[in-house]
Amino acid sequence: MSDPNDGAGLPERLVKRHLRIGWWLILGFLTLGIGLEWLHATKVPWYINEAFGSRRLLWTLAHAHGVLLGLLNVAFAATLDSVRGASEKSMQIASNTLLFASVLMPAGFWLGGAVLDAGDPGLAVWLLPVGGVLLAIAAVLTARIARGRC
Repeated sequence: MSDPNDGAGLPERLVKRHLRIGWWLILGFLTLGIGLEWLHATKVPWYINEAFGSRRLLWTLAHAHGVLLGLLNVAFAATLDSVRGASEKSMQIASNTLLFASVLMPAGFWLGGAVLDAGDPGLAVWLLPVGGVLLAIAAVLTARIARGRC
């Protein structure tokens, strides 16, 4: 069976990839948010007790950032679809950094809340600054691509 993207150029492949990933991120983290609301509504003790306030906050941030990063992937796809003549290298780097940020940031919040140490987040919270830097790189490159500078 042949891949339908075999004949597509890099911009078209990146648009399809980020649309697909973006919408799956939105669906996945929207579902996570619904699950968190259910835990809150049913007053599940390991989630609702005051001792786990850090967990609730971090998991809520994982949900919110996951949905936001899904939207940013869709916006990135729309940007690439509307810009012609941009450097393929810049598009590839922006794509990769956005994808890594889309994994690292929600994972840092989620895992940081999964393993608490006396109410403090676990070590996985250190994924956040790495993801934040990657997201900033993706944003700068995408802004430059949109202006026709890359």
